[in-house]
Amino acid sequence: MFNRFWSRFSKDLGIDLGTANTLVYVKDKGIVVNEPSVVALNTRTGQILAIGDSAKDMVGKTPGHIITVKPLISGIISDFEVTEKMLKYFIDKIHHDGVGVAPRPRVIIGVPLDITEVERKAVEDAALNAGAREVYLIEEPMAAAIGARLPISEPVGNMIVDIGGGTTEIAVISLGGVVTWKSLTIAGDEMNKSIVQFARENFNLLLGERVAERIKMKIGSAAELTEPMHIEMRGRDMVTGLPKEIVVSDVQIREALSRCVRAIVENIKATLEITPPELVADIYERGMVLTGGGALLQGIDRIISKATEIPVRVADDPLTCVVRGSGILLDNFELLREISLPSSRETEKSR
Repeated sequence: MFNRFWSRFSKDLGIDLGTANTLVYVKDKGIVVNEPSVVALNTRTGQILAIGDSAKDMVGKTPGHIITVKPLISGIISDFEVTEKMLKYFIDKIHHDGVGVAPRPRVIIGVPLDITEVERKAVEDAALNAGAREVYLIEEPMAAAIGARLPISEPVGNMIVDIGGGTTEIAVISLGGVVTWKSLTIAGDEMNKSIVQFARENFNLLLGERVAERIKMKIGSAAELTEPMHIEMRGRDMVTGLPKEIVVSDVQIREALSRCVRAIVENIKATLEITPPELVADIYERGMVLTGGGALLQGIDRIISKATEIPVRVADDPLTCVVRGSGILLDNFELLREISLPSSRETEKSR
């Protein structure tokens, strides 16, 4: 009863706690936070200097006593304390404009498919310590499918490929559950590393990851482009140690990204191979949907469609699908209870 009373006044949140970006959806307001999952720390004092955009601006530019930390690796908490502080920062930021004392929010967080019970407890504890009243965990592909408006509760096959920063999650969903799935750590961050490696091996050029990410976003592609594109690649010459700039083409960057794209395609095919034939028939007819930042890589839908002979479409605003799905669940408590993962606290009690 009290929960119902407080929920009328609290700003309930849907959170996409991503390796690259953290997005927060506030009930009745929409997406209010979309910032990098980066924290800048002073190692001398232990003080947090910056979180989000301002911390990302510091990456690769800090003196020895300041470090920039990504507290999540492959969608999993790698630094509990920093994650908790980052979540608290975002929750406080949302409640800062409130009048009077706002009750603690109910929070829905998207988590990877292969999350362990220990990792699940870490996410729940971090959110509760950061100020949440209740925490519900849902699988990211499920949240992405809801955000892409797929009929997940119906007896039809829905295939979703969520290419995030740290993980690519491939799932076939039917009747409110994941039937077959694969999760791999080849995603946006790995693509950036591939460009860094390509520059080192081919041009003796040492690139920063932010430069590699910018190149990927500007001219990166999985399939041949209609018009050739070029971009400057700036870094440090590994032979002379001096600054160096070269111009690269979309063909070269496509070659650098080809290993990652191939791995994603092969895992999609492997997922289809273990999917029940009735659901495969549905997917063949309905197609599959791409979500996450990696879905914005030019031509990746065409490459996947050609390899699987299945129609492929990129969801509207693929970057925000997971957090929008979490936001929809804030208004549909019945569906939330049906698809949320069991709480690690309840599991402990039942033992």
